[in-house]
Amino acid sequence: MIAIGSDHGGYELKEAIKGYFDSEKIPYKDLGTCSLESVDYSDIGILVAEAVKSGECDSGIVICGTGIGISIAVNKVPGIRAALCTDPYMARMAREHNDANVLALGGRVLGEGLALEIVKTFISTPFSHESRHQNRIDKISAIEEQYKE
Repeated sequence: MIAIGSDHGGYELKEAIKGYFDSEKIPYKDLGTCSLESVDYSDIGILVAEAVKSGECDSGIVICGTGIGISIAVNKVPGIRAALCTDPYMARMAREHNDANVLALGGRVLGEGLALEIVKTFISTPFSHESRHQNRIDKISAIEEQYKE
C-alpha cells in the first residue's frame, strides 16, 4: 500500500495521482489534505512518514507546492529516505540506487503528465541490492544513529 499526502499546494496533483491509482487498482491510503484550504506541509508529511516507518504502508508520496519543504520534513524521520524527483530518471535512480521509500513532488512545478510518469517509474523500480548501493544506505542509517538525541 502507498501512503499519499499533500498540503494545499499539492492537493490537485494528489487527486490526479489518486485517479491513476484507482484506474490501475493500486492500493493507497490518503492522509490528507482534503481541500485547497491552507495547511502546513509538515503536518501532512509526518503522517505519511509515520505510515511508512511503521510498515503500515510500503512507500509514500508527498506533495507540496515545490516538493522541497515536505521532503525536508519527512526526511527528519529516521528510516525515511525521501527523494524530490523532477523527472523519471531521478525517480528510477532514487529507487534503484538510494532505496528511497518516499517520493516527493512539487504540485506547482510539475505538469500532471510528467508527475504521473515519475510516479509510475518510482513505484515500478526495485532497489538494486548490489553491495555498493547497500553499503551507502547503511552509511545513511549510521548517520541517523549518530545524531539521535
